[in-house]
Amino acid sequence: MIQGKNVLLRRLNHDDIPILWEFIYGEKDPEWKKWDAPYFPVGYMTRRDFEKEKKREAKDLYSNKMYIEVNGRLIGMVTYYWEHQPSNWLEVGIVIYEPSNWHKGAGTEALKLWIRHLFEKYKLIRIGLSTWSGNTRMIRVAEKTGMKEEGRIRKCRFYNGVYYDAIKMGMLREEWLSFSLKNV
Repeated sequence: MIQGKNVLLRRLNHDDIPILWEFIYGEKDPEWKKWDAPYFPVGYMTRRDFEKEKKREAKDLYSNKMYIEVNGRLIGMVTYYWEHQPSNWLEVGIVIYEPSNWHKGAGTEALKLWIRHLFEKYKLIRIGLSTWSGNTRMIRVAEKTGMKEEGRIRKCRFYNGVYYDAIKMGMLREEWLSFSLKNV
């Protein structure tokens, strides 16, 4: 567990599984998906298959995910994946599922905690985050954690009849060290 001021990052527990299924599959077009890479479909998983998969994840001590809890309630998830492990290039992601939990600082705090955890756990040179130009809130959260725009691939994300840019954000270890000293 990683405890912040208002946010707790923790592993998945069995009580989270039905809540998580509802967040992801409970609505036909959930609001969170309109911002989290909406150009990629969510797909569908039955409750039973989802439960099997998540029960395995809950037992996995090396999971690449942690779940965001605020006031004892599951609200989202942070994750990472190796873009290229031999060069220590890791990418992070975050989702806050319910709009009622947006704009309250939980996402920013969770991402800061996650980045700190990953820099402390691994000998990373950099951490990256990918988003799209239509998600200005995610770009702002990344900037609040100290990330900078490192790349922009123009008009490659098509959503609702409009082309958007793909955005690559990132932070070097030395930038994180400097940022974390100023923002403690």
